[in-house]
Amino acid sequence: MLEVTKGRKIYVLDTSVILHDHNSLKSFQEHDVVIPITVLEELDNFKKGNNSKNFEARAFIRKIDKLSGKFTLTDWIPLSGKGKGKFKIIMNGNNMSVVDAEKTFDERKPDHKILNAALSLQAQAKKAKVILVTKDINLRLKAKALNLNAEDYGTDKVKNVEGLYLGMEMIEEVASASIDEIVTKGFIENTLVDIKKKVDNHYYILKNGKASSLAFYNPETKFIERVENQSTYGIKPRNAEQTFALHAILHPAIKLVTLQGVAGTGKTLLALAGAISQRRSYKQIILARPVIPLSNQDIGYLPGDVNEKIDPYMEPLWDNLNFIKNQFSEKDKKYRTIIEMQRNEKIVITPLTYIRGRSLSNVIFIVDEAQNLTPHEVKTIITRAGENSKIIFTGDINQIDSPYLDEYSNGLSYVIDRLKGNKLFAHVTLVKGERSELANLANELL
Repeated sequence: MLEVTKGRKIYVLDTSVILHDHNSLKSFQEHDVVIPITVLEELDNFKKGNNSKNFEARAFIRKIDKLSGKFTLTDWIPLSGKGKGKFKIIMNGNNMSVVDAEKTFDERKPDHKILNAALSLQAQAKKAKVILVTKDINLRLKAKALNLNAEDYGTDKVKNVEGLYLGMEMIEEVASASIDEIVTKGFIENTLVDIKKKVDNHYYILKNGKASSLAFYNPETKFIERVENQSTYGIKPRNAEQTFALHAILHPAIKLVTLQGVAGTGKTLLALAGAISQRRSYKQIILARPVIPLSNQDIGYLPGDVNEKIDPYMEPLWDNLNFIKNQFSEKDKKYRTIIEMQRNEKIVITPLTYIRGRSLSNVIFIVDEAQNLTPHEVKTIITRAGENSKIIFTGDINQIDSPYLDEYSNGLSYVIDRLKGNKLFAHVTLVKGERSELANLANELL
């Protein structure tokens, strides 16, 4: 029988948690952590490759090796850091005789081995609270059906998605003098009594009856400044949100932009058009999106050469680029400019897998479908930013393809929540679809 003190918590980590965050061992304060041996077996399958999961697996394996030191992994090994607990590796239900036979699973599936290991631990450590931590919703449900505590890994979760920062707001009944001042001067010197707390790079729709103006708070000048509706490379904003988004994309002092909204709101199109219009300020425009692999196989398992592998995933980005080109005739200078940029690799479309390890200096880097990234992946991308670089994340937090992410735990929600109010960051939530009436109908009613 495992000796434990009353009230002790023991967290059992699933493979999905480690592939999400290789530092997850340190996320449980003073409580103890166990890793079923099956998790190490599964990590062995992930250790080769260039996908983010492969890097997480390798980093975790190295961390375990370093922590183990002179210990065997069946010992309780102290975790580094003040006030941290201990960890150990446990076998797959090494004492299943203490478990109700009706609760055990066929062990041909790795998930079932992990469940049985947790059940065995629960039966032995009767004074402790054993909690299975997994990003796999179905595994959590199985655990709860067996009266085993289970929860999602919530260290990097956004607490309130419904209250997620929008980046903009409407202020009505603004003083007429303030509207006149921002229209004539381009900024408001005096503080608007309606705005109690100014947020850096926050956008406003200022209204007084029929009079209105679009504005934002400039952290450099400390003024509320007017935002002009401007077109770029044939793309003209159709509503206030798109106007704000393009302003953030074009503003040289804003180095990180996030655009969140449903399909058809113009996120990627605006990002690409704005990037092309700034081509003289940057060496290269890189468009990337995560490739969600089938099962445990990354893009390398697909047939064909590199271009044939990635083209189906990158097609939406090519569609946006072609849409911009088609705003002009083939003889137009702007059309030829885009063709020339593609030929000289001034515009590059690539999966995110091929970006890892690069230093992103003097580039505009657009990441599409960012809701399919983990918080750690988003952090990794941002930390690659070198001098004179701008990063734009676009996505819809309600359309997530990864089975281990949701609207609370994805990287796009995470960066919006954590960076709001930073002078280098701007965010806009786009609500109104502008693709077509039919697309709007589908978004609203289906």
